[in-house]
Amino acid sequence: MKISFLIHNAYGIGGTITTTFNLAQALAERHEVEIVSVLRHRERPNFTLDPKVTLRPLVDLRQEKEHPLHLRPARVFPRAEYRYQQYSALTDQRIAECLAAIDADVVIGTRPGLNVHLALQTPRHIARIGQEHLTLDNHPPALRTTLRRAYRGLDVLTTVTEADAAAYRRKMLLPGVRVEALPNSVPDPVLPAADGTAKVVVAAGRLVPVKRYDLLIRAFALVAAEHPDWQLRIYGKGEEHDRLRQLIESLGLWNNVFLMGAAAPMEAEWVKGSIGAAASNFEPFGMTIVEAMRCGLPVVSTDCPYGPGEIIDDGADGRLVPVGDHHAFGAALLDLVRDDELRRRMGRTAIQNARRFAPGPVVEQAERLMDAAIEARASGSRPAPPARGRVQRALVSQTFAARDVAYAAASSALRTVRRGQR
Repeated sequence: MKISFLIHNAYGIGGTITTTFNLAQALAERHEVEIVSVLRHRERPNFTLDPKVTLRPLVDLRQEKEHPLHLRPARVFPRAEYRYQQYSALTDQRIAECLAAIDADVVIGTRPGLNVHLALQTPRHIARIGQEHLTLDNHPPALRTTLRRAYRGLDVLTTVTEADAAAYRRKMLLPGVRVEALPNSVPDPVLPAADGTAKVVVAAGRLVPVKRYDLLIRAFALVAAEHPDWQLRIYGKGEEHDRLRQLIESLGLWNNVFLMGAAAPMEAEWVKGSIGAAASNFEPFGMTIVEAMRCGLPVVSTDCPYGPGEIIDDGADGRLVPVGDHHAFGAALLDLVRDDELRRRMGRTAIQNARRFAPGPVVEQAERLMDAAIEARASGSRPAPPARGRVQRALVSQTFAARDVAYAAASSALRTVRRGQR
């Protein structure tokens, strides 16, 4: 089977890139796999990619940032999508050309705007799978309206949690589209698991407001007051760095809390700790939670929508605490800091419970979904959604409008160049 992933920018950082690389590399053990990156802004990806997986970009921002078509707005990529400002008539054109020529058995989109391209522009004989790494309720109403129309052209839609899959089935009315939860996978660890003896709490992720590292630091202040020999290490980079640094200094935690910068891979850092921590207000899945558990760390997390509650078995392999309550978070950390045996027992349970997120089980489920999509499309058994004509024509017209705009812009730019040469 040949599988193509379509991703926003494989050369950046973030959970979608990590999980796409993980799944692609696991699938590459048995299939031909490529990752198509719409954008590229640097020579090599931040994350190491197995040579068995082909990576190819469509728009290289290092040379094409000022391309005439890239200065014109996108028409196919939805305006309400979070990344809209990074898309253009040039990305519309390149994605359309890529999909028209693709020779894969199945194409997998990795964000809403790209799923719209897949639904509208993928050749009819190729199976289309759209992945959602955020949640339906997190999408603005205008985007939900666009997706409700376009997603009817998909064969399969996957979410990362059962709760979100249920929301899509209940609210989106996608006849003929199979909607299932497909959790993110984490590679099998290669280092010995943490033994629970290190006096270190570890957290990782982008330093952005929603991750609430400020709350985590305030919670850890309660730990440091009672156990000054413990440390909190926060891995990642982002806009909150300076503000978090100021908070650490204002609380007098410069000997206890450390902003470590980005680390990839994180496994070597997880195993240096004894407790994992995640304080987000919102977490569609919780990739770092699984990573920590697979390395033998019990995780204290806010019980935010949607992911942590489907990953952590409260009291068995970690703790779930109310969102926004740094006192409750600090108390949960202290329970594990004070009790060596509890911490180690929970760490061992975390390893066992997190095995369901290993590549093997996730890949098997992904293969079943791909096989079903390919079979349905090959047999023509996938039913056409009702009352689709007018909406589908409107959406498809956007595709051709974008193409016409792109060609007109290119012709205009060429005429300008020729006039300059004369």
